[in-house]
Amino acid sequence: MYRLVGVLVFLAVALLLVVGKGPPDAQVPAEAAVLPSVESCAELTRILEEYRPQWGDCFLFASGMEMEQAVGEALRVRESPKASPDAGARYSSTNVQVQGVDEADVVKTDGQYIYQVNRQRVLVLRAYPAAEMSVIKEIEFADHRFNPQEMYLDNEHLVVVGVSYRELSRVYPEFSRPWRSDTVKAIIFDIRDKNQIHQVREVELEGRYVASRKIDKNVYLVASKYPDYCLLRESGLPAHEGLTPAYRDSLAGDSFQRLRCSDVYYFPDFAEPNYLLVAGFNLENPDQEMQVGAYLGAGENVYASRHNLYVAATERDHGPIIPLPGPRGRAPTAAPDVAVWPEIVPPVREEKTIIYRFALEDGKVSFSGRGEVPGTVLNQFSMDEHEGFFRVGTTVGAWSNDSRNALYILDADLNIAGKIEDIAPGERIYSIRFMGDRGYMVTFKTTDPLFVFDLADPRNPAVLGTLKIPGYSNYLHPYDEHHLIGFGKDAVEATEKGPDGKEISLGFAWEQGMKLALFDVTDVNNPVEKFTVHIGDRGTDSEVLHNHRALLFDREKNLLAFPITVAEIKHHSAAMPPWEYGAFTFQGAYVYRLTLDRGFEWKGGITHLTAEDYLKAGHHWPHSDRHVQRILYINENLYTLSEGLVKANDLNTLAEKGRLRLP
Repeated sequence: MYRLVGVLVFLAVALLLVVGKGPPDAQVPAEAAVLPSVESCAELTRILEEYRPQWGDCFLFASGMEMEQAVGEALRVRESPKASPDAGARYSSTNVQVQGVDEADVVKTDGQYIYQVNRQRVLVLRAYPAAEMSVIKEIEFADHRFNPQEMYLDNEHLVVVGVSYRELSRVYPEFSRPWRSDTVKAIIFDIRDKNQIHQVREVELEGRYVASRKIDKNVYLVASKYPDYCLLRESGLPAHEGLTPAYRDSLAGDSFQRLRCSDVYYFPDFAEPNYLLVAGFNLENPDQEMQVGAYLGAGENVYASRHNLYVAATERDHGPIIPLPGPRGRAPTAAPDVAVWPEIVPPVREEKTIIYRFALEDGKVSFSGRGEVPGTVLNQFSMDEHEGFFRVGTTVGAWSNDSRNALYILDADLNIAGKIEDIAPGERIYSIRFMGDRGYMVTFKTTDPLFVFDLADPRNPAVLGTLKIPGYSNYLHPYDEHHLIGFGKDAVEATEKGPDGKEISLGFAWEQGMKLALFDVTDVNNPVEKFTVHIGDRGTDSEVLHNHRALLFDREKNLLAFPITVAEIKHHSAAMPPWEYGAFTFQGAYVYRLTLDRGFEWKGGITHLTAEDYLKAGHHWPHSDRHVQRILYINENLYTLSEGLVKANDLNTLAEKGRLRLP
């Protein structure tokens, strides 16, 4: 079964590949001597051939768009913020992990205008004053294949990042249509004159979008692309065609340039035979083309400081395939050539995270180090750089009963300098946050332990305290140096009655409604859950639980807001099973006043749905263009945005001050 799944996954991945040919003078950054480069296309072919057994044989087929889309979603594995904006700020900014390192989002504002990715275009809205909101520009894209996903904004430039594809002129005999190659594209606009917003540049990179960052005037893109080796081998094309990724920068013309085989670097003993592509470009230098680095390896999670970018790749050693006793599958009665697949279990002998570091400078990217730690990371918040050291939290055996967690600190050479292992055996990490000399980790299985770590001495980290409470936190956000905000779910331990009538734990928990918590870690040895809020019942959800950019928090204004979909059980009873879902009751923004002395004070909810929408909803939320995605403020106004509507409410009273129906 696993072998069959592996073959199907490979077939789907093969659909993402492309063959093409471009100029041999592609621009790549100078690399550190410690990282070997490929000497020729023949060597690249040989290296890829060595990894072919783990992917099985090569297959070609003419259709399979559904598989392509499924794999595309799987590869698009995505992401603390400033504790609060600068005091006196007139408008809010995107909630990011590292101050000074911007992250792309679907909504941005400059304090006068709001920019929104909205149904294959970008809308530019005059937001202030609230009573005179209007759409001043609809940015359409000439490339009908381009799907805008998120963007960056500064005083001069709007950078729209999305995905597209290129159709190659070559048509293979096996296919009835031209071959397609997925790309990551960034389109740059000059926005200094709002009446004359115009495109000035675009860059495009073959591969699937992994992540991006913007530091000052420099934009960095990370993509993943599987090489075309199997396609080339089956089609009989020359080995030098299509093995390497292509890119283009309109500064150098409209045609794609293909990296030379000798421009490809590889990580010794890399985990998967795919390209990790790291590109950078500067918005202000009209003579500097996009720099592209291609590395044979893998990458799923990205963390960036102002000077370094880290890519984490998971490597698993599954060991030999072991057949289980007994037949499995259908006997080949009607069709003698039908295979019977035995049930097989590939045991994981070892799993580790490989960390690749890249130095960032003025839009240029260069490889600067490699390290590894046991286990796998959860997301970008599992990683952090502080005073020359790199901290990372991992889980070994995340989905097994004998899982365990750890925290590692790596030195400037990415060697392990300090560690704490065997944290919360049997559980896995649900959230983690690093704040200066402290680290905070939430693990979960049936209860939520919050661990506090002392990281002041990188070579001797220590556990300072722990707090066990019901439920868990998916995301931890700093309130100040001594307080954390937790966003997560309530949970009820799953049990059943044994033969003697006593409750027996089943080893997991039923998640319930949403939970907000304010943790006081002033006494690091005894962290306290100071305030909590419980919202809705099972089925309640918020984007902030899996996307930190959906959060609006401003400590100076005592403001906390986030989009939410609420589900509620109307009639609770002791006989109600913990797996019972609530019925849909609200979608919109929840707004709180948050202080250290009074905790979470609910100011109200802002919805874009009409009374008729709620009457039509029934038990489930009828997703529409009135689904509130983001909340921001400009001066005294709080703005909520969906694809169909913008509302402006008074920041203090939440009284509505204006609304704008979006085209």
